[in-house]
Amino acid sequence: MDERHDRDELRRQWRQLAPGWVREMREGRNAPRAGMLDGAMLEACGPVAGLQVLDSGCGEGRFARMLAAAGARRVLGLDACEAMIDAARQLACGPDEYRVADVEDLSFLPDASFDLAVSCLNQCDLPDFAANTRALFRVLRPGGRFVVANVHPMRSAVGAWQRDAGGAKQHVILDNYFDESQRRWKMLGVEITNFHRTLGTYLNAYLDAGFALCRLIEPTVTDEALKAYPENDDEQRVPNFIIFVLAKPEQGLGRRGARPAPCPSRRD
Repeated sequence: MDERHDRDELRRQWRQLAPGWVREMREGRNAPRAGMLDGAMLEACGPVAGLQVLDSGCGEGRFARMLAAAGARRVLGLDACEAMIDAARQLACGPDEYRVADVEDLSFLPDASFDLAVSCLNQCDLPDFAANTRALFRVLRPGGRFVVANVHPMRSAVGAWQRDAGGAKQHVILDNYFDESQRRWKMLGVEITNFHRTLGTYLNAYLDAGFALCRLIEPTVTDEALKAYPENDDEQRVPNFIIFVLAKPEQGLGRRGARPAPCPSRRD
């Protein structure tokens, strides 16, 4: 299918998914996020009090509300799905605001206007994640940070479990890793398109945009969190997500000769 039809189809899929997704985020346990990814992302963001934050691909606003609750001065959530943005606005808690927008084109936002940008499992949904990365680099202030969580490339390639005759999980299947094409998954009964990229493709796009890599995190579940979310026991076997903590150089917007921004220190 051509690019235009492809993007229309992606938006149709998310419109279809939106009602179930909103219910899941607000009523379900969503153990991988609540029991593992949320804490890792908040730690990766570091202190956000007083910051101007952009949530790229905010969905129904779940993580944006967490950032607002953590003291961000302003959180602007962007998503191309109107139903998601409508749901996000219903629970806006003060400093968070939401807008329907294509996050691959942020031309409506001024240069150097945010301190922190986050992308929580959104770039794997984008046909052109590199365009989104370049746009976020532009709207971040010198010294600003970009924290992005993706499905781990070893899981987005195939990701299914190989099971024995009794149904017990043996290992996760890793195949077609270098085939960077669309993948289709069933999510809450709706067929959704994701995009698999290798680790090198992600990292090189971030570096080419001008970012410095501060940390690379492969979150896993802690023993303490496992008590509350025992269904996350598989997360101690293979990585599900990957988090990139990136920084924009402090001096100027150029990709050469600028001093890297200081990376946020880990919380105690």
